[in-house]
Amino acid sequence: MRFGLLGTGHWAAETHGAALAAHPDAELAGIWGRDPAKAAALADRHGTRAYTDADALIADVDAVAVALPPDIQSDLAECAARAGRHLLLDKPVAFTTTAADRLVTAAEERSAASVVFFTRRFAAPIASFLDRAAAAGGWDGGRATGFGSIFRSGSPYGASPWRRERGGLWDVGPHALSLLLPVLGPVAEVTALDGPRGAAHVLLRHDSGAVGTLALTLDAPPAAAGFGCDFYGEQGTAEVPDPGTTAVEAYGTAVDRLLLSARDGVADPCDVRFGREVVAVLEAADRSRREGRTAVPG
Repeated sequence: MRFGLLGTGHWAAETHGAALAAHPDAELAGIWGRDPAKAAALADRHGTRAYTDADALIADVDAVAVALPPDIQSDLAECAARAGRHLLLDKPVAFTTTAADRLVTAAEERSAASVVFFTRRFAAPIASFLDRAAAAGGWDGGRATGFGSIFRSGSPYGASPWRRERGGLWDVGPHALSLLLPVLGPVAEVTALDGPRGAAHVLLRHDSGAVGTLALTLDAPPAAAGFGCDFYGEQGTAEVPDPGTTAVEAYGTAVDRLLLSARDGVADPCDVRFGREVVAVLEAADRSRREGRTAVPG
């Protein structure tokens, strides 16, 4: 499958681009970015073509891989889906459910396969754990803590404007929700408040009656940085295991799953519809912490 890469930042170059270039069943056919010089440099690195026009790249490929800020991603991914291109997207797929809905509609209307790269969901130990936990049931709740520390010197993400503006809720929150939702089910209500260091503390009431809790920041002290998630219920507690894989290896699995979905016409569990569900919860949490009241995902 011929892929076009939209994006030239660190994550695009070191994860998306590297994984696509190494995948035996994918051809990295071209790269577009908002900075033409970076697009040219990344294209040279992988022996492919740099495009100065995103629409031209979309027209020349079978699928797009997108590593751009969510508001830019959602518009370009919608254009690609309307052109009949398959989608390998980053999280979150958009900043609003309105934009996410347009993306879902475009993909459905053109039968475009889609996969959203929630990194941990593509690690085999975690995928197996979630399948077992969902099948077991009986969980009263789940807890996820995502403490990043990206604003320290040397971090490749510290200068990201959207991460500085939106914080851990929108950057780390999708990872946490991608683990809680498959086990505890859809979210009915969300209550959120702000904490120190730009943290978001989120309480979720799921349709199942279970309660999820999230603690998320990108500005944790380095000594406090880390990610963890567990579930508790009748059988005690169960901790989500370490991924046991690199981001590039996980992305290769995401490519495999997009190819499978495109071939067989079967939706992937992490498709744009799931991506939209995650955005709805994040949007409700944002609304709750601004307004000081419980919010219902749209």
